[in-house]
Amino acid sequence: MSTTAGAKVAMIGRSSGDEVARPGSRALDAFEQIYRANVEAVMAYFARRCAEPQTVADLTSETFVRAAGGFGGFDLRRGSARAWLFGIAAHVYARHCELTAHGRDAVTRLAGRRALDTDEIDELAGRIDAERAGRELVERCSQLPELERAAFELVDLAGLTPKEAATVLGVSRVVLRKRLSRARTRLRKGASQR
Repeated sequence: MSTTAGAKVAMIGRSSGDEVARPGSRALDAFEQIYRANVEAVMAYFARRCAEPQTVADLTSETFVRAAGGFGGFDLRRGSARAWLFGIAAHVYARHCELTAHGRDAVTRLAGRRALDTDEIDELAGRIDAERAGRELVERCSQLPELERAAFELVDLAGLTPKEAATVLGVSRVVLRKRLSRARTRLRKGASQR
């Protein structure tokens, strides 16, 4: 392993549920640690957005397949592993929405997916039900400006730190905090008007 890769492996995940890898670990071991520390959060992200267990499973899998393919280019100096994964997840979900809107995803979805077992479907259906309140909140958030909505979702629903969310969104922490504050205020006002 190169010195850069070794340093990356040793430093991975000093925040937000990422485990710190041992200095002698391989990149595969480091990625496995990132996967284990974040798979539940990524799955919850999709469960708040999708009602179909198979879709949640497919989007979660696609996120980690893309992450595994891009792990060699992951740079801890640009943000935490969790922020990096949520950036990938956001792109995966955007692509899913685009394909669904254009009706082109039927063949793609059926071509490369493994059918879920009954136990897996039940588990994912339970997760989707558990995220129902989050899904309703995401629907309320759809009225917010895009950056405010994204800031709220990443920090308050997905559990990223403001620094990580700022990295995912490509804005400064100051901008992120302002947008997050505005989103929370608008959502509180909307809830009090009901």
